[in-house]
Amino acid sequence: MEGVVPAYGAGPLLLIALGAVALLLVLIIGLRLHAFVALILVSFLTALVAGIPVGDVVSTVLEGFGTTLASVALLVGLGAMIGKLLEVTGGAQVLADTLVGRFGARRAPFALGVASLLFGFPIFFDAGFVVFLPIIFSVARSFGGSVLLYALPSAGAFAVMHAFVPPHPGPVGAAGILDADIGLVLLVGIVLGIPTWYIASYLFSRWAGRRFELPVPAVLAGGGQPDGRVHGDAPDPDGNTDEPGAPGVRTRASGARTAPRFSTVLVLLLLPLVLILLNTGLNTLATAGVVDGGAATVGALRLLGQTPVALLITALVAMVVLGRERFSRAEVETIVNSSLGPVCAIILITGAGGAFGGVLRASGIGDALAESLSAIGLPVIVAAFIISAALRIAQGSATVALTTTAGLIAPVVTAAGLSRIDVACVVIAIAAGATVLSHVNDSGFWLVGRFLEMDVKTTLKTWTVMETLIGLVGFALAAVTSVIF
Repeated sequence: MEGVVPAYGAGPLLLIALGAVALLLVLIIGLRLHAFVALILVSFLTALVAGIPVGDVVSTVLEGFGTTLASVALLVGLGAMIGKLLEVTGGAQVLADTLVGRFGARRAPFALGVASLLFGFPIFFDAGFVVFLPIIFSVARSFGGSVLLYALPSAGAFAVMHAFVPPHPGPVGAAGILDADIGLVLLVGIVLGIPTWYIASYLFSRWAGRRFELPVPAVLAGGGQPDGRVHGDAPDPDGNTDEPGAPGVRTRASGARTAPRFSTVLVLLLLPLVLILLNTGLNTLATAGVVDGGAATVGALRLLGQTPVALLITALVAMVVLGRERFSRAEVETIVNSSLGPVCAIILITGAGGAFGGVLRASGIGDALAESLSAIGLPVIVAAFIISAALRIAQGSATVALTTTAGLIAPVVTAAGLSRIDVACVVIAIAAGATVLSHVNDSGFWLVGRFLEMDVKTTLKTWTVMETLIGLVGFALAAVTSVIF
């Protein structure tokens, strides 16, 4: 519980924290224990060793787990439904085709990246990238040049959105643990994510496309998604995949359905963003005294802009608009149901990370870390990035790195008395740290390398470098934003 008096001093508590993280890495890397089980086990052991009363151990773990799930499960589940509906109806193809047509052949890689940024809002990295691969290959064959010139802007866009922008589980989980304003995190994530993508992904792809002349693969590796994993996370233990289409549903690829219009796809992607940012704007105006925060109209508009409500409205609109002429009600139900399986493992891992964070706070370990960082003089945002990057490099899972770092750093953020925008920047810094140096322990490394038919050395020189650039540029922009505002 939050009110428990620490049983030890700062030194022993920091050693316990170090031992807990080391044990977590051994269980995940050495023993190949599922991240969810490892986090829950380490949470219980840490609570006992740190001196939390035996009678409070279970309630402490459950409180951290439940609090995190309350902010994550709704957002991730609804976002997955929206993404699946757009995917199955051919929304991704329409989005890419329209933008490529409008930008022209010369800027086709840029158009693919922009389309991926838009489509990446509700959909996970691996699912979005796999859906876009046939489009990427088709455009690359039409206009010529290395496949990296077309694939890296798209892959980088999905990676940025997955790491920086809610409703993806990493930023949502970290924001929940740090008690950040989710709408502000969304705004900051988009504002910083777009230039991060342009510098670290699009511009890098221009160089990599000239440096590495890779032909367009003849076919997709294995004809489907390699292992059903989510970028930077542990594999789904049940082997579920998030492939295009859903069981029993005839998709656009079969020629049985008509694709939605570009305007329809764009409206559905922008609707939740507009609603969420409306709430954030009204909240800011109410705080400044420009509008009456207690007024019924303002309250109703702010309710519509609460992230779970905004995503629920968008999911309902997508079911009606996309399903009205293309699917029966039963088929729509099948589609949205098929979207939930692949995200369950990630939701549980995020919740388990919240449980670990709850134990760290209740035991006093977080406060001890805050005192130590204060004594060293290391800025909170820098410490957040370094810790997250170290965990990411060590064990590969972006979600584990995000939630564990957020749990460790939460008392530091509280003690520092940071502003709302500073806390949002810390969330982005953690996400940036959880992005760097994707290598052989990250499923995203193998997914990109396998589909583009690159060997390990070339994947390290392209994908790993791009991911590291995304992390470094994202962190630099977050740090500058924190200083300015």
